[in-house]
Amino acid sequence: MSGTGRRVTGLPVGRRVAQWRVRRNMTQQQFADRLGKSKSWVDKVERGVRPLERMSNLREVAEVLRIDMEVLLAERIGQPDVAVAGVARIRAALARYHVEASSRPPDVAKVRARLDHAEQSYRHARYPILLGLLPGLLDAAREARVARPGRAADELLVSAYGLVALVLVKVGQGELAWLAADRGMAVALTTDDARLAAVATVPLSQALRAVGRRRSAMETALVAARRLPPRESAEGALSPGGDGAPSLRVTLLLQAALAAASRGDERRVAGLLDQAAVAVGGGFGRASVEAARVVAEAAVGDVQAATVRHERLVCGEQWRWLQPEHRAAYLLDVARVHALAGDMVRAGRALLDAERTARSEVHDRPAVRDLVATVARYAAAPTGLARLAAALHVT
Repeated sequence: MSGTGRRVTGLPVGRRVAQWRVRRNMTQQQFADRLGKSKSWVDKVERGVRPLERMSNLREVAEVLRIDMEVLLAERIGQPDVAVAGVARIRAALARYHVEASSRPPDVAKVRARLDHAEQSYRHARYPILLGLLPGLLDAAREARVARPGRAADELLVSAYGLVALVLVKVGQGELAWLAADRGMAVALTTDDARLAAVATVPLSQALRAVGRRRSAMETALVAARRLPPRESAEGALSPGGDGAPSLRVTLLLQAALAAASRGDERRVAGLLDQAAVAVGGGFGRASVEAARVVAEAAVGDVQAATVRHERLVCGEQWRWLQPEHRAAYLLDVARVHALAGDMVRAGRALLDAERTARSEVHDRPAVRDLVATVARYAAAPTGLARLAAALHVT
């Protein structure tokens, strides 16, 4: 197929079909005949009364119109890749090794407020926004620590480095994420504070997993968990954040369990998840533990048990306590499980649920594109997935 002419954006699919039909000098009847449909069917599609519900129908329509399917479905064409520019600015910020005291140093409390806003953006998976905010935020946190050294400034800089690392993992920059997380750990270790080191370990463990260093990710998380005081704060770590977050100890145990699962260490996985379940009790983090169990069970090959546990989790009340980023990332893992099992219908639904939960988690993560492309090839995939595939330019 060849897509010629200027693409039409901002219109419903039916309207785009009508415009391209007219451009091809076809009446509704001629178009219907070539499709093997009735004129009434075409009229309803063009008026939006009848949605194009199957991937096969969309392909047939595109073939008759002699255009690429993404021309019918893409939401935004020619949008600049903000991730490239954002990552470049973060890389430049990380390359600034020497920070001098400013005549007007930033106020630690004000920088903390900026960081709180950025963390909230992370919980809602607003990655393009974060890529724009983080370079300046990191510079401000470093300047604040030089100007006003102390515990508050140390915590601020560790959290800033950690957030940078978490976002870089999301946008497929694992090695750079490892660098940022390592910088945060270096700051934390100068304080001789086990809890601050544990906070720095959460993004470090995620970055290590992202670059394939699973054993190091597991061991790092376990060491940090063991060094925490017996009554460590119930406040969650960076990644979950806010209400509904598990304790820092539970978060570290879950990171270790996921790393062990990716290594196929089934026995270690079970023990770590059981420890996390005991530590969380009936608290807010219970849904996080169950979500990790689903991902871990699937990773070690028990797909059936993972599927049953997933269905139970999403029907429960605590599912809604998870932050949007956490729910969407988990749903992407579930989509991969269904795809590996050959159930492309469920995989497609999970992808669309993830998109509805946190759009950027799907649209701005490069690793998701291959999964969407794989699932979208199946004719039985939901129509919404065809739109998503076209928006990601993977049709």
